[in-house]
Amino acid sequence: MKAIEKKYLVPFILVTCCFALWGFANDITNPMVKAFSKIFRMSVTDGALVQVAFYGGYFAMAVPAALFIRRFSYKAGIMLGLGLYAVGALLFLPARMIGNYYPFLAAYFILTCGLSFLETSSNPYILSMGDEATATRRLNLAQAFNPIGSLLGMFVAMNFIQAKLNPLSTSERALLSDAEFEAVKAADLGVLSRPYIAIAAVLIVLLILMFVVKMPDHRSLMDDSTKFGPTVRRLWANRKYRYGVLAQFFYVGVQIMCWTFIIQYGTHVFTADGMAERDAEVLSQTYNIVAMAIFCVSRFICTFLLKFAKPTRLLGLLAGVGGFAYFMHVGSGSASHASGMEMNAIASSIIGGTMLTGGVGNIIGTFFGVLSLSTIQNIVSSAGLDQAWWTGITIAAMLCLFLVIQSIVMARKKRALRAKA
Repeated sequence: MKAIEKKYLVPFILVTCCFALWGFANDITNPMVKAFSKIFRMSVTDGALVQVAFYGGYFAMAVPAALFIRRFSYKAGIMLGLGLYAVGALLFLPARMIGNYYPFLAAYFILTCGLSFLETSSNPYILSMGDEATATRRLNLAQAFNPIGSLLGMFVAMNFIQAKLNPLSTSERALLSDAEFEAVKAADLGVLSRPYIAIAAVLIVLLILMFVVKMPDHRSLMDDSTKFGPTVRRLWANRKYRYGVLAQFFYVGVQIMCWTFIIQYGTHVFTADGMAERDAEVLSQTYNIVAMAIFCVSRFICTFLLKFAKPTRLLGLLAGVGGFAYFMHVGSGSASHASGMEMNAIASSIIGGTMLTGGVGNIIGTFFGVLSLSTIQNIVSSAGLDQAWWTGITIAAMLCLFLVIQSIVMARKKRALRAKA
């Protein structure tokens, strides 16, 4: 059975372009954390506000986008998304003229409000373009073009932004006079803004095509009688849905961290070897592009393999291959690895809710136990109390506290059972 019917081919191509376009926006933006930090002589932490603004737009508009689509249509959602994306990109022009960091953050926020509409609309729209039996294959095919857009975004960032910024290093910029700094900043902001202005033109063309071309109208598939609150409660009652949302949340967080800070890490490593800062940034982005190319090829391969294997089994196989590849890179394993961490493991499990009396617990709780323990250890270290015995005392105190809490909880449960009996 064909994944794409002939009558849906042109609409499928147009909507699939949106997948590439938001991939472009994501990955032209990641290197901008380092670029803005350098241009405005800020810390990397301040530069990371780019990502806060960028993904803040996703967070703010996800639910409004879903409500808008239900009220109107998938096509209307995509067109509004393209419009907001274009407006956000065009706002780089006045932001450059103002010469301040915060207007750029506002532009990113508006741009990603558009991306939120695009993603919320495009995914279900692709699913609805044909037989339900081939919906997963169709969506995976469309999503396979997302990393192509990401690769293009990385390429543009490397060749048209990073390679064209003023070659002065961060330390050299700190020595510039105010007048010299303003001149360099204005030139660099012009370089940074041009690709965004160019992509705005592409978006306007696609927006016109979406308006002109007859797109499938699937409003009949939407149940307008469905209420938002009950729908959320019904979904949240689904255990697989909850874990899926949680897994997606952490996956996106890890992905953002990797694609964003690999530039900083690579620059640090290469400049330590004597390379010029701008050359180090470009080389780091080259490694980033290679990683994304592997990711892109893998999407097409895995889309094909899904015809023969269940997603869960394929994920398990890939996780195993990844673990084996890491083991081969490390070169050896040792039974003494993590020696002395036994107390940490026990404390993490208990903090996460595992009952010593019966071993009742779950993986998610244990994960949050590890997260809580690590956070408190970092607080202890930041306070200057980084001696091993202070860390041990902290873990022991937390262990005792949660054992007391468990005892209280178990005692209440026993009393409740007796009262029922």
